[in-house]
Amino acid sequence: MPEEKDSITRREAIKNIGLGVGVIASLPVLGNTGAAQDAATHDHASRAAGAASAPAPLRFFTADENQTVTEMSERIIPADESSPGAKAARVSEYIDLVVSESNDFVKETWREGLAAINKRSVAMFGLSFAAANVDQQVALLKEISRSERSPQTVEERFFRTIKNATIDGYYTSEIGIHKELHYKGNTYLKEFTGCTHPEHQQ
Repeated sequence: MPEEKDSITRREAIKNIGLGVGVIASLPVLGNTGAAQDAATHDHASRAAGAASAPAPLRFFTADENQTVTEMSERIIPADESSPGAKAARVSEYIDLVVSESNDFVKETWREGLAAINKRSVAMFGLSFAAANVDQQVALLKEISRSERSPQTVEERFFRTIKNATIDGYYTSEIGIHKELHYKGNTYLKEFTGCTHPEHQQ
């Protein structure tokens, strides 16, 4: 992470780029092959649990593309005081694995999207997205997320694609499930009191 003055908390990042788990991407995020998804989730969860293990070999992305995916996913779900971010959860490995098992249209969507992001970054900062600093990366994501509800450009459409893929990858990882959501498995409840907010009482 950068120095204190340059750090961005997850709360700030979510606010800045309009992260919403309930938003559904207009483009296919990942292939819809059930077996591929199941295999990716299982492999991803086991790798994230052992964060010190060696990175998985790339199956689809080039090294440069993977670096862009890694940095974009970390800006979408950055590390904060409560839990590690997408990079520690190895979200890029999950995305690479599942995209590698997807159809040609999905693969082309990711390839064109990453190229468009880097082209925009070079135009804005003279640097590729991965080479830009955190503030520059967030500024770019803020710009392309403004039209998230009705994206027009390749970059705007791709933002929705990678955002949803990042959420999928993070919350199927050991880090996302246990350190972020504090999920402890099925537990017995003696009683369920429901919502206690006064405005929701009838």
